[in-house]
Amino acid sequence: MSQASSRRVLTGITTTGTPHLGNYVGSIRAAVRASRAPGVQSFYFLADYHALIKCDEPARIQRSTLEIAASWLASGLDPEHVVFYRQSDIPEIPELMWMLTCVTGKGMLNRAHAYKAMLDKNAAAGQDPDTDVSAGLFMYPVLMAADILMFSAHQVPVGRDQIQHIEMARDIAASFNHLYGEHLVLPEALVDDNVALLPGLDGRKMSKSYDNTIALFGPREQLRKQIMGIVTDSRAPGEPKPTEGSALFQIYRAFADDAESAQFAKAFADGIAWGDAKQALYERIEREIGPMRERYAYLMAHPEEVEAMLQRGAEKARALAVPMLRELRHAVGLRTLTAEGAVPKATVAAKAALPAFKQYRESDGHFYFKLTDAGGRVLLQSTAFSSPRDAGQIVRRLQQEGEAALPQLTSHLTPVDPLIDADLRLALRQLVESQAA
Repeated sequence: MSQASSRRVLTGITTTGTPHLGNYVGSIRAAVRASRAPGVQSFYFLADYHALIKCDEPARIQRSTLEIAASWLASGLDPEHVVFYRQSDIPEIPELMWMLTCVTGKGMLNRAHAYKAMLDKNAAAGQDPDTDVSAGLFMYPVLMAADILMFSAHQVPVGRDQIQHIEMARDIAASFNHLYGEHLVLPEALVDDNVALLPGLDGRKMSKSYDNTIALFGPREQLRKQIMGIVTDSRAPGEPKPTEGSALFQIYRAFADDAESAQFAKAFADGIAWGDAKQALYERIEREIGPMRERYAYLMAHPEEVEAMLQRGAEKARALAVPMLRELRHAVGLRTLTAEGAVPKATVAAKAALPAFKQYRESDGHFYFKLTDAGGRVLLQSTAFSSPRDAGQIVRRLQQEGEAALPQLTSHLTPVDPLIDADLRLALRQLVESQAA
């Protein structure tokens, strides 16, 4: 399948830590499996620019980059089948970020969750609102948008707490397209509610913040020791044990199939001793992780091979990024002064004369769109949508069907002023004709 007809899926991994078992179950394993799906072009990148926002330890970032790359490769990611690269090897990304910065409203960035969380934290501590708030933290959503939009990603797998960043990337892309033409693909968040959230050693979500993680590719004895340290209750051997709320059972379930899980649940009901249950969990995890550990150890001992893979990935990524940025530079006016670099005035005038849709999000959390003429006059205004995708689908219908779609879409549109009805219908006809041209 050609790149043009493939669905592009993009995933970034910030290089500030060592992958643990929760990362494997919640992200790595599913992403590696998804990368083998037909009709999908997958992009995986090590987000080391993002790492600079939260980490000022150069050695840690370098070490984490190697550990994360080795973990993904050992888990089965095929660098020949996907585009696997380091963010900082693609200089076109920060250049695109600046272009996007220039079309991004500060008001939208003020609403970013990470920035608002810092403001709330400072307010609770009685400190200046911007204490410890770097420009990097504030601009994080724009850098993430550049990561996504550079490669025309259709979908970005994220947790529900990251959906806002994808919505912001859509808004930024829509603003750019409104000003300079349809150059950027509006991405969608790909949320899988079935992905397991692994509990840690203390029963809370497995997280470095809680210091309750189980190392993904630590030595075999370390894995066993950590599993034996999982907190359990005081029920004695022979006493039935509930699976509900058991971190030990939840972790086992994340690795086992249905038959194995049912058998383990029966052992709980029959009163298996906690030590025996932990040994069974260790053996089940080791069966999956063990064969990968040798590959991981080899890659960690041969960083030059990992580097070579990342450089080949960067070549593939830049083969897409360079022409994309060339197109966008031309679109915004960063051109040579020769005749070949200029757009004919008639083309500019024709584009400027076209009406345009603009999608946006209001402070009420809902999504809207409006249609304006070349002078900025609003011809059509939507009602509220719960998601940008729903709003985008209505916009596409109007772009493709024009005024013929109006009778079926009245519930999604505010009443049209009769004085501008004729102008609205003319604008929709122009849009349909421009797409057909």
